[in-house]
Amino acid sequence: MKKDLLVEHWMNTTPLFISPSISIESAAIMFSNHAITEIPVVFEGCIQGVVSIYELFKSLKTGNVDKSVATIMHHHYATAFADSFMHDIHQVPVYVVERSTGKLVGELTTKELILFQHYLTHTLKQINEVVKWYELIFDTAYEGLTVVDDQGVIQLFNQAYSRYVGVAKEAAIGKKADEVIENTRLPVVLKTGIPERSQPHRLQGQNLVVHRIPIWKDNRIIGAAGILVYEGVSEIYRVIQKMEQLDKNSKVDRPLISSDNTEMGTVKFEDILGESRSLSQAKKIARKAAASSAPVLLTGESGVGKEQFAKAIHDASTVQSGSFISMNCAAIPDGLMESELFGYEKGAFTGADREGKPGKFELAHQGTIFLDEIGDMPFNMQAKILRVLQDKKIERVGGKKSTFVQFRLITATNKNLQQMVRDGEFREDLYYRLYVIPIHIPPLRERMGDLPILIAHKLQQLAKHYNETEKTIDQQVLQWMKQHHWPGNVRELMNVIERLFVLTDGDHITFEHLPDSMKESFFLVKNKSKTRSHIHQKKELIEEAAKQEQEAIEQTLKQVQGNKTKAAKLLGVSRSTLYNKLARYKKL
Repeated sequence: MKKDLLVEHWMNTTPLFISPSISIESAAIMFSNHAITEIPVVFEGCIQGVVSIYELFKSLKTGNVDKSVATIMHHHYATAFADSFMHDIHQVPVYVVERSTGKLVGELTTKELILFQHYLTHTLKQINEVVKWYELIFDTAYEGLTVVDDQGVIQLFNQAYSRYVGVAKEAAIGKKADEVIENTRLPVVLKTGIPERSQPHRLQGQNLVVHRIPIWKDNRIIGAAGILVYEGVSEIYRVIQKMEQLDKNSKVDRPLISSDNTEMGTVKFEDILGESRSLSQAKKIARKAAASSAPVLLTGESGVGKEQFAKAIHDASTVQSGSFISMNCAAIPDGLMESELFGYEKGAFTGADREGKPGKFELAHQGTIFLDEIGDMPFNMQAKILRVLQDKKIERVGGKKSTFVQFRLITATNKNLQQMVRDGEFREDLYYRLYVIPIHIPPLRERMGDLPILIAHKLQQLAKHYNETEKTIDQQVLQWMKQHHWPGNVRELMNVIERLFVLTDGDHITFEHLPDSMKESFFLVKNKSKTRSHIHQKKELIEEAAKQEQEAIEQTLKQVQGNKTKAAKLLGVSRSTLYNKLARYKKL
């Protein structure tokens, strides 16, 4: 129990009091000298009663000044004990007495109550600051965190969890956990009281590792916490690798577990780094798309990671055991497009391989074909692509035999296909064949909150690639990166990080290591921001000056009862100037 909340901590330990035998006149002098409205009457340390200023004035008016105060004191007064709580005090003055003897040991007046209120205000402010920090930490955590009460109703729900389940934090709070979180076992933990640590959990088509922890108080369960610890097995493997690398550095001889997805040739959705709402939404749709065989159309600017999404969809689909065949339609000359897609028979044209060559569609049989930059597909080829999608048959260039092909189709573009259809540059029938599950991948500038995750991951990769110690990055560099427009998106960011990593001699990348062109752009943006701020301040000053001038004119007109000639003279302006100002302020 905090002593700061007890009466003894705040009471005045030297209260004024008078004896029962003192005269009313002497009491009046005491009231006047100390500017008080009430005083206790004490005999042998104990309160006998209280004299108020009302009874005192009443006696002075009747002239009974020689009588003792015992004749006018009353017995209605508030008392408390030293170990009472301040929040139980609802009026003043309050006389603090000993619990056993009843002796007066202190008092609480308005002064003490105000001091206590100031203390409470200051304490509440400190508590609010701590709560804000807790809320910030709770929401900033990469792990999904949620807390439910003993009825399974969500009380806390952070942004990371919100992104995982696709439900806004505000919408989740107040609902039952099983209404928001797929396959949740938090109700089970509430019932059993047994924690479930490091358990596999399937959420939104993704494998996660979770903790479910009961919250106990006074020997009963008052709630439970759910924590999404790892996003899939790849992240677990990465942690194991790092731990075993520590053992290796410490001369502990243990075999490393290989989990590098590049070596494994697979891409999982957890390898697509970022926790922003827009990217999480794209991954959520992609996971659902992977479970079907429907065509997927990935849209987004160059460098956002469309091929990584395509590979992740393939590796999570039912055709993951088949090949993933990728082709960039913008990189293939028109004359070679058909032979690349459909293949060719031996001797089909001059320079052709003697044995012939299978095309992309054949290679993708029982797998996935990814046609990147589909918007650059020649118009005459679009009809042939449409026919393959309809008939599931291809015929090699120079061949006469049709071959059945079964594949998963994923396409991508950075162009507006709908506008191309309207402009007659893209076949409408093919567009609707492709536009079954559209997934828009957001540009980097719309998910700047993902920058730290992307940078940290790339720095770790580079340290491993170049066999160097990991390098850190200065906060000022991160600030510049948050102001940069990133027209090349994640690809541009990765290139910049690698350039900085290679060109920095030490272990810490600072603003000075940025190329001059980047520094110039940083200061240009900064100066533009300052200029906008100065213009805004100047505008506010002008508006304030105009407001004060208008008020001065109105007051002057009232003073001269509306006489504009007198008002102009008092204001020190010509009458025509006054009329112009009145017209501006619409006061004519």
